[in-house]
Amino acid sequence: MALIESTPAIQEKAQPKEAPGRVTTTFPAVSVRNVLFACDFSPTSEAALPYAVAICRHFGSTLHLAHVMSDAGLLMMSGGVDYVSMGTIYEDAHSEAKEKLERIAMRVGEIPHRCYVRHGQVWKSLAEIVETGEIDLIVVGTHGRGGIGKLLLGSVAEDILRHASCAVLTVGPNVSGRAKLPALGRGRDIAPVDLELHEILFATNFGQDAARAARAATRLAGEFHARLTLLHVIESYEELGSRPGPMEEGLRRLQELIPESADLQYPPERLLEFGSPSENILRVASDREADMIVLGARASLEVGSTHLPWSTTHHVLAHAHCPVLTVRG
Repeated sequence: MALIESTPAIQEKAQPKEAPGRVTTTFPAVSVRNVLFACDFSPTSEAALPYAVAICRHFGSTLHLAHVMSDAGLLMMSGGVDYVSMGTIYEDAHSEAKEKLERIAMRVGEIPHRCYVRHGQVWKSLAEIVETGEIDLIVVGTHGRGGIGKLLLGSVAEDILRHASCAVLTVGPNVSGRAKLPALGRGRDIAPVDLELHEILFATNFGQDAARAARAATRLAGEFHARLTLLHVIESYEELGSRPGPMEEGLRRLQELIPESADLQYPPERLLEFGSPSENILRVASDREADMIVLGARASLEVGSTHLPWSTTHHVLAHAHCPVLTVRG
């Protein structure tokens, strides 16, 4: 999320109960004005829709629903036809996509929304909406099927994660338990879907912009009165006997990532683990029944530009039992 800060003079928020021994200070509230839901009409998208709606309901956001028709998709639909026929196929596909998107829009209740059907390269089309719509957060589903790279997350999710300059919330196929929101009904008189965050896990390897992602995780914990765990995974055991030890150093750096102005109901917990970063992140999130994992990432076209190695981020996104928020630096 851009996680836009709103000053108390602009937006007053109810303060959580003060934790024992903690000094209460003013902490910026979270504001998410515009949410983009990238939709391809698959079961993967259907599973992510309730999160986009619940976020908009909580923050009073405008929901932007977008579907992009790619040339490759149209060619697959056509089975290979001449240029003249492609024009007709495009018109039919555009009309069908518009109708599907409008049917989805009917299920979001009274949330203000806009619908977009675009044709062309997926990220290029979405990037225009991100810019013109002043998007703070993109919500997208990931299918997590076998293989590596785009086969694991899905090409749309992959493009978004590699290019987006705003925060991205991914909802994978393994989301379950308390973190799994019910599917939306198909009528206007549907029951509201509420977003509740009780446990938030922030994982970092102390990348260049880790502080920004930590602030986002802290603001979310304050917004939802949630417990916050800050996790760092030490991959190598070789330097455990050095001075100053990596354990003490890791705990100190985690403490420094907690904003001094944070006003949280529960004191944040710092946690060090050893071994595989992705396996430990997933295990800790599962053990603590995390409702959201927060990771740091820098917007870039280059693989490996994320705070955590791309392979680690990739594995967490595809296999997490809760939604994963990547915050851009």
